[in-house]
Amino acid sequence: MKKYFLAAAALTLLSGSAMAQTILTANIEPATTWVRNFNPFNQTSSRQSTLDFIYEPLVIFNRFDSNKPVYRLAESFKLSDDLKSIDFKLRPNLKWSDGKPLTSADVKFTYDYLKKFPALDFVSIWSFITDIQVVDGQTVRFSLANPSSLAAEQISQLPIVPEHVWKDVADPVTFANETPVGSGPLTEVPRFTGQTYDQCRNPNYWDNEHLKVDCMRFPQLADNNQMLTATADGTLDWGVSFIPDIDNVYVSKDPAHFHYWYSPSSMVAFLFNLETANENNKKAFNDLKFRRAVSMALDRKTMIDVAGYGYPTLNEDPGLMGELYKSWADPSVKADFGKFATYDAGAAKALLDEAGYKDKDGDGFRDNPDGSKISFSIIVPSAWTDWIDTVNLAVEGMQAVGIDAKIETPEEAVWTGNLINGTFDAAINSLPASASPYYPYKRAFSASDKGKTRFTAQRWFNPDVEKLVTEFTQTADLAKQKDAMNKAQRIVAENMPMIPVFNNPNWYQYNTKRFTGWSTKENPFVNPSISRTNSARLLNLLALEPVK
Repeated sequence: MKKYFLAAAALTLLSGSAMAQTILTANIEPATTWVRNFNPFNQTSSRQSTLDFIYEPLVIFNRFDSNKPVYRLAESFKLSDDLKSIDFKLRPNLKWSDGKPLTSADVKFTYDYLKKFPALDFVSIWSFITDIQVVDGQTVRFSLANPSSLAAEQISQLPIVPEHVWKDVADPVTFANETPVGSGPLTEVPRFTGQTYDQCRNPNYWDNEHLKVDCMRFPQLADNNQMLTATADGTLDWGVSFIPDIDNVYVSKDPAHFHYWYSPSSMVAFLFNLETANENNKKAFNDLKFRRAVSMALDRKTMIDVAGYGYPTLNEDPGLMGELYKSWADPSVKADFGKFATYDAGAAKALLDEAGYKDKDGDGFRDNPDGSKISFSIIVPSAWTDWIDTVNLAVEGMQAVGIDAKIETPEEAVWTGNLINGTFDAAINSLPASASPYYPYKRAFSASDKGKTRFTAQRWFNPDVEKLVTEFTQTADLAKQKDAMNKAQRIVAENMPMIPVFNNPNWYQYNTKRFTGWSTKENPFVNPSISRTNSARLLNLLALEPVK
C-alpha cells in the first residue's frame, strides 16, 4: 500500500505570501470557458472537480484493490445480519471548511433533502432506502428497501452537504454554489476566471496531514488538441485525455518524467433513444432487427485501430461484459447472440432486407416498411476527437448498408443534457468501469434513474432485468450473484438496447517532474484517472508529494 495509507507527520499549513504553495495543474474536462458552479448534485454544468475534492465521500471502494473500503468521512459501517439496514459511523470531530461541525445531522439532512428535491438525486437513492435515522452525533442508520450486500457502495455515491448552508437555498436545482462550504481537501476557490481556476487547501480538512498539494489549478482547454499541447509541453501534471501516438508526441519529449498508464475501463456503446420524439425514427429504433443490423454494420476493429490508435479493447459482447467483466460472462450468451455484435455488412444488409427496410423513395437510403423516412444524427461531444472519429466510422458503416445517419457535435455539457433529457435520436455513450457488472446494469437499466443521469439515455427498461439486478444485491453468495447476472445478461443480449463497440482505456497521463507518488502500472494501488466518475482519484491526490 502507498504510504498515504500509513501514519505520517503532520504537515504545517501554509500561510502568508512568503511561503510557496505547491500547485498541481490538471486537465479534468474540456470547456470553451469556465462557469463558476460547484453544485455537487448538478450533473451537467457543475465543475467536475466538485465531487471528491470539495465534497468527500463517506467511503471510497478501491476497485484496484479487490474493492476494499477506504474510509473517508465515515470511520466504519456495519450491515445488519439480515442485510436490511446499515449504520455509518462518522469520524470524530469532523468540520466543514467554514469551521462548523460536520455531524450525523448533516448526513440525515442531505438524504432527506434528496427526498424533498428528487431532481437532485442522481443515483435514485430513495428507491434504494426507505428511511434514515440519527443514532447519535456520529452515527446514522439507513433502512433499505430490499436486503442488499452492496448498501455501503450505493449510499456512498452521494455527496454530503452542510445543513446550515443548504437549508436556506430556495432552488437547489439551479443553485450555483459559487462559494462552496465542503468537507474535502480542496474547498477554497481563491481565483476563478473563464480561462482558469484554482481549488486550494481546506484549512479544516480532517486529513490535512496526508495532503501535500496546496492547490489544484484547472486551465481551460477546449478540446483534445489543446489538451495535447498542454500535456506535451509539460504544463499539466495530471491528465485525462485521448492523445494520439502518445509515445512519440508525449513520452519522447521527456521520457524521464512524462508517463501514461492505460488499463481497460468504461464500455463505449452506440444507442438509440427508444422514446425519441421523431415517430418515424422511433419505429426503426424499437425494431430489434434494425438495432441488430446497425450493430453488424459497425467495424469495431477499425474504430479501435484508426480512431483509438489501438488503445481501446474490443467489445463484441452483446451482454455488455467484455474484457472488463470476462469472469462474469456466460459463454452461452455470446454463442447465441454474438453474431449480432460482430461486424458483418453483408449480414446487416440481409437482415434489413428481411425486415422490410428498403429504399422506397429512391434517395439511396432505406425507409421504414411503411414507407416513412428514417434519418437521424448521432451526437458526440465536440471536444472528444477520438469519439468523433469513431462516430464518423460508424456513420460510414451505416450509410454503406443504406441507413441515413449523420454526425452532430454539441459541446459536452449540451451532449450530457440531451442524453439526460432525451432530446436526441442516437448517440455514442459510455458506462463507467466498476468492480462488477452489477453497477453498469444498475446505472443503465433502472427506470427510477430515467432523466437523472446520461447512463439511462437509451430509455430501455425491463422489469425482469431490474428484478435480477436487485437479486444480485440480496446475497453475498458469489454463485447466486453469477446466476442472477447470467440471466440478466441473456435478456440484455437478446434485446440489444445498447450496441457495445469497445472499452475505453482508463485515460491517465502523469508528469513526475514536480510531483511523485503516482499510482502506476508498476504500483497500481488505486484507479488514478481524474475523471469525475472515479472517486478513487482523491486517494491518488493524497498519495502525491512535491519533488524536493
